[in-house]
Amino acid sequence: MQERTGIITFKGNPFTLLGPELTVGDKAPDFRVVDNGLQPVCLATYGGKVKIISCVPSLDTPVCDTETRRFNQEAAGLPGEVVLLTVSLDLPFAQKRWCGAAGIDRVVTLSDYQERSFAHAYGVLIKELKLLTRALFVVDAADVIRYIQIVPEVTSEPDYAAVIAAARVCRQQLS
Repeated sequence: MQERTGIITFKGNPFTLLGPELTVGDKAPDFRVVDNGLQPVCLATYGGKVKIISCVPSLDTPVCDTETRRFNQEAAGLPGEVVLLTVSLDLPFAQKRWCGAAGIDRVVTLSDYQERSFAHAYGVLIKELKLLTRALFVVDAADVIRYIQIVPEVTSEPDYAAVIAAARVCRQQLS
């Protein structure tokens, strides 16, 4: 497995990402994760839609909580052809509980706990912590990556405006 250094820090300490370095224009890799009902989900599940894929270390941490709540609010202003997916290694039961407590109704939470399929395909597994790094991918309706944001400091929030803008551009291309 490819190891990549110098990309992220966690509380100022450098960490290693495992997996490939994806670039804008790449075909989005397929993955197999599960939803909150333990049903399998893959990239094709959202075929024909613009996908904002947010990966986070754990929904039960302050920054991940804030990020997912913010994207839930942002989703209200996005057209139906755009889906917001949050992937973590949290167990589906924990994701469901957290979403219920937080009132998350527009973001779809997905768990990569079984196979680390998303983590390995998208190059976002932190070797030392065995958690996903904070990263965002905007994938167009043809499953091409149009935007990537690997947040350099895992404990920092992403650039929400840039992610939403990239999704809007993809959405306009559907028209």
